[in-house]
Amino acid sequence: AGGLGLVAACDFAIAPDTASFAFTEVRLGVVPAMIAVTVLRRLDPRAAAEYFLTGETFDAARAQEIGLLTRAVPEERLDETVAHYTGMLLRGGPEALALTKRLVREVPALSFEEGARRMAELSAQRFTSAEGQEGIAAFMQKRAPSWVPGQD
Repeated sequence: AGGLGLVAACDFAIAPDTASFAFTEVRLGVVPAMIAVTVLRRLDPRAAAEYFLTGETFDAARAQEIGLLTRAVPEERLDETVAHYTGMLLRGGPEALALTKRLVREVPALSFEEGARRMAELSAQRFTSAEGQEGIAAFMQKRAPSWVPGQD
């Protein structure tokens, strides 16, 4: 119970293409109230209504199509795909990653004007931050930034 709420809360959700999913709460006479907080932020509204109201099972390809999963991959490629994403995350600046996670959640709710104003301020702050300066220097020097593991 609640597993799909956890899946929806993840930045990346990868599953084998053989996985199946269902929101069966209505079939039990209850509602998907708690998981709705994370799930409804991810799913296409029509798909959310379809699966929340029917309790119907759907496959991993459909879960990816409606926004529940980032990727549905053959089972033998699951570890490789997860390793790809974790490797890519390790290349990002830790502060930049944290701020970008917030940006992805908050900017869509802002008006265009407010979003442009706040993002211009954030951009200026990040370009002049120590992490930003290190990243730019590493790029110019054609080396990995100091936060990338194994760069001693």
